[in-house]
Amino acid sequence: MKGFDSRFADFPDYILGITREIWEDRGIATLHDYYTKDIAVRSPASVVVGNKAVIAATMATLAEFPDRRLLGEDVIWSGTPEEGMLSSHRILSTATHVGDGVYGAATGTRLTYRIIADCHAINNQIDDEWLIRDQTAIVRQLGWEPRDYARDLISREGGPDSCVRPLTPATDVEGPYAGGGNDNEWGERLGNILTRMMKADMTVIPRDYDRAAQLEYPGHVTGHGHGDADRLWMGLRAAFPSAEFRIHHQIGRDDSMMPPRAAIRWSLTGKHDGWGAFGTPTGAEVHVMGMTHAEFGTLGEAPPAVRREWTLFDETAIWKQILLSTG
Repeated sequence: MKGFDSRFADFPDYILGITREIWEDRGIATLHDYYTKDIAVRSPASVVVGNKAVIAATMATLAEFPDRRLLGEDVIWSGTPEEGMLSSHRILSTATHVGDGVYGAATGTRLTYRIIADCHAINNQIDDEWLIRDQTAIVRQLGWEPRDYARDLISREGGPDSCVRPLTPATDVEGPYAGGGNDNEWGERLGNILTRMMKADMTVIPRDYDRAAQLEYPGHVTGHGHGDADRLWMGLRAAFPSAEFRIHHQIGRDDSMMPPRAAIRWSLTGKHDGWGAFGTPTGAEVHVMGMTHAEFGTLGEAPPAVRREWTLFDETAIWKQILLSTG
């Protein structure tokens, strides 16, 4: 781990360690050290630039959810300490809504939801980040539907002309990391699966998913098997049939004591011009930022298949774009 603090055994230890130090140990000020001054953090809801803004957002979240825990489920990574490393870090978070904030007046509701964060690190600092929080899970557990929450948020942020703009190619900023991941076979395999589904070839699901595959989808929804996978991916693509699908980052890994696995950051950019998961087609221009993790394996002599998949995108950010476009 050349260039990194010697107390970290490896890159996953660094990512898990600083996450706990910042959030659960209340070392928020360490963001001055662990994040570069001008870091860009992109989420489907917004683009935040600078560690001062990140610190402010972290404090606001902890004021609203003071008992928040961040349980690191996996760190799928590529690169080297000398050239920089990109981690795709999957977190299961629990929190209690005991403070007023962006989600409205405190409700006392106990929440469980996931986050996937892609972070580029070099010389003991993170200098570029992409993050998806399962907003669908949060708002539904608080009693909202994603569309209604997005409409209310627009109003609370000052209306259509003043509200925070979701991430789109127009609002994105260029950061220091320009890598694409690695060429490991498991990343290639997952990339091929996603690409085929986005080309409307849903036969890839019964071919490349295990019949008992466990699926973790937006809304903290757990599914199993081919039908649930088809429902999620068909519903998404059907809503945006002419949108451009793009893979932005792709990692595959073979690690001791772990199944072969992969992490992909992807997007759909184009019109809401189909009947699918987002209701009546509106023609709104929409950018969907998505992340997918998958584990592969086989129980016998059959070819390896997807045995577990985690996919996140932010339905509230999609609805916000639709509402802003349609009024």
